[in-house]
Amino acid sequence: MMEKEEIFSKVLRAGRRTYFFDVRATKAGDYYLTVTESKKFTNDDGSFHYKKHKIYLYKEDFSEFNSILAEMTDYIFDEKGEEVISERHQKDFKKEDFNESESSDNTTSTPESFTDVNFEDI
Repeated sequence: MMEKEEIFSKVLRAGRRTYFFDVRATKAGDYYLTVTESKKFTNDDGSFHYKKHKIYLYKEDFSEFNSILAEMTDYIFDEKGEEVISERHQKDFKKEDFNESESSDNTTSTPESFTDVNFEDI
């Protein structure tokens, strides 16, 4: 299926993800909306590729779609607030701090905390 010409577009860049909002025209000349999520992935050799996911929204679904989207986003903000809860998004997050807290509870060991034990010494 060949993509139709874009009538109006907006882009939202969000880290490794980019969202494209495009108004397009049907063959009959009516408008619809496509929302594309494009996510960048890096290969082991340093090259990269993108994975894209697209949804098509038609005018007859806009009202209900908007209603459900608003309900869902309101629910998330009401339950969890607007602050992002993720180590990746914490301004003061340091990987070392995370590893220190893991090793201090004695549930994991890292090569740095490993002790060589000679059973003849016991």
